[in-house]
Amino acid sequence: MTNVVLVGTLDTKGVEYGWLREKLLRTGVEVTMVDTGIMGEPRVPADVPRAAVARAAGTELSDLRAAADRGAAVTTMARGAEATLLRLHAEGRLHAVLAIGGSGGTSIATRAMRALPLGVPKLMVSSMASGDVAPYVGSADITMMYSVVDIAGINSISSPILANAVAAAAGMAKAYERAGLELLRPARLGTGSRPLVAASMAGVTTLGVDAARERLTELGYEVLVFHVSGTGGRTLEKLAGQGVFAGVLDLTLSELADDLCGGILSAGPDRLSAAGRAGIPQVVSLGALDMVKFGPLDSLPERVRYRRVRVHNPSITVIRTTEAECAELGRRVAAKLRTATGPTEVCLPLRGLSTLGAPGGPYHDPAADRALFSALREGLRGTSAVLRDYDTHINDPAFGRAAADRLHAMIRAERAAA
Repeated sequence: MTNVVLVGTLDTKGVEYGWLREKLLRTGVEVTMVDTGIMGEPRVPADVPRAAVARAAGTELSDLRAAADRGAAVTTMARGAEATLLRLHAEGRLHAVLAIGGSGGTSIATRAMRALPLGVPKLMVSSMASGDVAPYVGSADITMMYSVVDIAGINSISSPILANAVAAAAGMAKAYERAGLELLRPARLGTGSRPLVAASMAGVTTLGVDAARERLTELGYEVLVFHVSGTGGRTLEKLAGQGVFAGVLDLTLSELADDLCGGILSAGPDRLSAAGRAGIPQVVSLGALDMVKFGPLDSLPERVRYRRVRVHNPSITVIRTTEAECAELGRRVAAKLRTATGPTEVCLPLRGLSTLGAPGGPYHDPAADRALFSALREGLRGTSAVLRDYDTHINDPAFGRAAADRLHAMIRAERAAA
């Protein structure tokens, strides 16, 4: 039977969760209620009571109450909710998860959702959903729905919003249950007839990456393209670390520039690390390291206002990286690639790293690019990494096809040696 799991604090949101359960049952699905409340008494009965959730986190509810530390208790119950949802999913009793809440409830529920495999329907109705949801979503496929009003009773505004959430959760659960498998389960990725390859891309490297993707598709691969938005890079790293890719075509590294210069789309310090640790063949380029991304123009930090600034779109403003910053980026890329345990090649497009940095573009700066290339060459001196120069810019289709061919050759060599 199709089952939707409701996870939330039944002391503060019990009336609302009871309403959700009633509406879900009317759609013909079963419902499992998981209580993550701590202090007050639950206002509706739970199928998995809060004491069981606390024990799933390795503690007792009485200890959490005695400590009177709300922050620690929320973290603990989130850990218990995660373990509970993973257990229900493993038992085949979770075809979708739905939660509602403010900051605390959203924090608890989305931690549990993030632990579930990709493809499992996850819907969070939250008063936090109109702001920065990155801490809640992470690299998971969580659907965030803004509640408009706080989750505090059923009223003329909340009832149609929550009814939409019920319909969405029930519909997704039924579709997922009918499919009979986890379409995006990491353990199954890459096990089909077409090996998986990851590629990184930004708008300013699209033409080159598209050419590479098309070439790899011709060669028999399925290519997953990740937008280097911070979350995209983290997701690429996560899946690469799980070993689901036959190879990685990491042509766009702008997240490293954001990490160095305080931009808004950093993927963190571990970017460009997982494939090397996992020994996966990787072809790397330096796409979009000629820029750092900030928010709207009027939010640009004072320290960079007098740099070479360009409005990319109403939400994104970019600045050109300097010669010194490019040299440091070259050193950082080299340091990461030096530790790679698998075959690694770097393709250098000598005539530009993005649409803005190509000859005639506003960010064309041969001196800065040379500083980047020189630092990278020096940092990789004496290693097994192979550097290849191409007298073109990164968006020349010939460059993309050449990078794809190099990755294909590396993957074939690895398989022949296995």
